[in-house]
Amino acid sequence: MAADKIFGIHASALQLRSQRMMLLASNIANAATPNYKARDLDFSKALDLAQQGGSMEGAIEYRIPVQASLDGNTVEMATEQTAFAENALAYRSSLSFLSGRVNTLTRALKGE
Repeated sequence: MAADKIFGIHASALQLRSQRMMLLASNIANAATPNYKARDLDFSKALDLAQQGGSMEGAIEYRIPVQASLDGNTVEMATEQTAFAENALAYRSSLSFLSGRVNTLTRALKGE
């Protein structure tokens, strides 16, 4: 695909980072929900699946808590917040790369 040659894996990475951010936000939002099971995306596995044309569903895993909650909830806020912040930084990095690539292509098309 031409987009893969132009943007590399960053287009897929950006989409996966966005989907991971939604999973992590859902975990945080459900921190007080009894029996809620925190989930996360194995990013490397998801990226491999995306490159092969597969679905990211096979890369979603339940998080194993360090200390189980009495109500069965497996969300640990410190873990979720750290993962969310790291993912947001990686998302911005991919977005910056793609933005730079688009700007370069735009200048090239304009003959600058």
